[in-house]
Amino acid sequence: MVKNVSLKIQDKEITIETGKLAKQAGGSVLVRMGDSIVLTSVTASKEPMERMDYFPLQVIYLARSYSAGKIPGGFIKREGRPSEKEILTSRLVDRPIRPLFPKGFRNEVQVVPMTVSMDRENQPDVLAIIGASAALSISNIPFNGPIGAVRVGKIDDKFIINPTFQETEESSIDIIVAGTKNGILMVEGSSSQVSETEMVEALKSAHKHIIEIVKIQEELVNQVGKPEKMEPELSVVDENLEKEVTAKTKESLNGILTSTTDKQERGSKIDELFKTVLAEMTEKFSEEIEENDIKKQIGEIFEDIESDIVRSMILEKGKRIDGRNTTDIREITCEVGILPRTHGSALFTRGQTQSLGVITLGSVNDEQRLDNIEGEDREKFMLHYNFPPYSVGETGRVGFTSRREVGHGTLAKRSLREMLPEYDEFPYTIRIVSEILESNGSSSMATVCSGTLAMLDAGVPLKDSVAGVAMGLVMKDDKNFAVLTDILGEEDHLGDMDFKVAGTEKGITAFQMDIKVDSITFDIMEKALAQAKEGRLFILKKMKEVMPEKREKLSPYAPKIEILKIPKDKIALVIGPGGSTIKDIIAKTETDINVNDEGDEGTVSIAGVDQELLDKAVEIIKNITKEVKAGEVYEGEVRKVADFGAFVALPGKKDGLVHISEISSQRTNKVSDVLKEGQVVKVKILEIKRDGKISLTMKDADK
Repeated sequence: MVKNVSLKIQDKEITIETGKLAKQAGGSVLVRMGDSIVLTSVTASKEPMERMDYFPLQVIYLARSYSAGKIPGGFIKREGRPSEKEILTSRLVDRPIRPLFPKGFRNEVQVVPMTVSMDRENQPDVLAIIGASAALSISNIPFNGPIGAVRVGKIDDKFIINPTFQETEESSIDIIVAGTKNGILMVEGSSSQVSETEMVEALKSAHKHIIEIVKIQEELVNQVGKPEKMEPELSVVDENLEKEVTAKTKESLNGILTSTTDKQERGSKIDELFKTVLAEMTEKFSEEIEENDIKKQIGEIFEDIESDIVRSMILEKGKRIDGRNTTDIREITCEVGILPRTHGSALFTRGQTQSLGVITLGSVNDEQRLDNIEGEDREKFMLHYNFPPYSVGETGRVGFTSRREVGHGTLAKRSLREMLPEYDEFPYTIRIVSEILESNGSSSMATVCSGTLAMLDAGVPLKDSVAGVAMGLVMKDDKNFAVLTDILGEEDHLGDMDFKVAGTEKGITAFQMDIKVDSITFDIMEKALAQAKEGRLFILKKMKEVMPEKREKLSPYAPKIEILKIPKDKIALVIGPGGSTIKDIIAKTETDINVNDEGDEGTVSIAGVDQELLDKAVEIIKNITKEVKAGEVYEGEVRKVADFGAFVALPGKKDGLVHISEISSQRTNKVSDVLKEGQVVKVKILEIKRDGKISLTMKDADK
């Protein structure tokens, strides 16, 4: 039986429907806003995955081309590997739902949101989050939901909930917020240097509507929800093994964690202790527990003990495992210009996290072409983040771009994008590559810092410098908590929040938050934002000591670019028949030329490394597009010699006639005695006739 619930938020109605499509899935819903519709289906394996030490949740967002009336581009006319947008949306759905499954649940769960209709006005990513929550809530899969999600924009001091694509372009804030009835679970987005106070107001506005979205899902669950949820076979630890391991290791682990501040040394000591305990416990419990399970269970016991010790140190003593207090930032060093042949480079090191940022400047032909269901677009700014396994002292697959790398790179890109110069001021395509050479906490925020420094080193006229900092949280309850500045990898793993804030001295440019508890209060959020601001300003000060402003000159290896505005009716002259003219200019001048007819005027972008050749290309194009006027003098090549005169080439691909009587003040008996084809002469325009014919003279052209 088909059931649906609906809710109107501002002027947009959201409808959730179930019972018509994908009925064999564990749960499925259609979520609709306008003519944008997302079908989300969820399923779970009947048995837990054996020997799995993490929750096997898969979220796979699919953006079908037919949803927008498109056929996929390329030679293979069907959807293939996921686009960057699909990867980012999958992560958006995953992050708020993952903490709400039972701890120790090991059944494989697959969540598949699929956009089946897209009106190019209402954005489907928020619908995918709502759909995942609703489908899980009505299914038999154990899930501590529902959750709601909204996108928040701000135009003219008014918060817009679920803005359209056009409204998002005009907005000073663009964030997606997900949460439960009790509080916020996840935030992702960017803003135009808004204040911490304004950001909290946006989150509070979002949460009011999240509560409403949760309520309609609860209505749907009451109508069609599965009466019995799966009884999860939770991963449990043998009680006797836990007692033995705890007794043998708690004191030793406490000593290691409270006295060893270096990550590698601390890890080595813990590994050594683990091996010793594993050998003893395997000998003692081998008849009762399988050997692989003993290792897995001891790992869980170690982690629980470490978590208790680290959290107690922070909450009771205000001390962290690397010796810092809650607000300290690790030692920072910044270097610029370290790679001689790149267009710009910087090395940013914060503690044991290190990012090498490298800039490449390109022409308009280097722009990234995007073909999504939202429409085609061209991207002038790219940021690619690489996280090799050696950065954390491990081996692994190299060369494959993971979802994590895409997500971290996008966060850093959002952080920097607001501070880029306008294209008319700096007409370059910009690519940043962040190579993470070491990692122990917040490599994405290190990427923001190295990216800023590298762009300044390359001479990019940024509106302001951007820095980022990652915050953590250790929380006993709403009153007993500690916010941590510049978190370590272990603090991220053992803590309750990963909260990244990037921005300038004036305000926030990007914001990302994930929590592992069911929600946090706005009091905690406000404290975290205020502490993050202090940390960001400290890092910016360190960066500006090394690179206070951009370099005056571009690298000699960077392309030089000239932009010419020409009348639209001259574009065909620049291109020529079959592109012959523009190809000839490119060949002669070794430049990269692009012609664009968008806007009121035509735009010609000319890029080249050699300034002399670039100037030559500019001159040729100016001559081609120049409007000739009566009375002006020009140089031109003699195209053809006739008995009555000579035809001379003029700017704009036009020829004019020098009559035999206008060649010289002296009598000319024969034109060929004075002029030859290919000869360059100076001519003055006597008259431009209505039919376009041009009369020239050479008599006083030299005056």
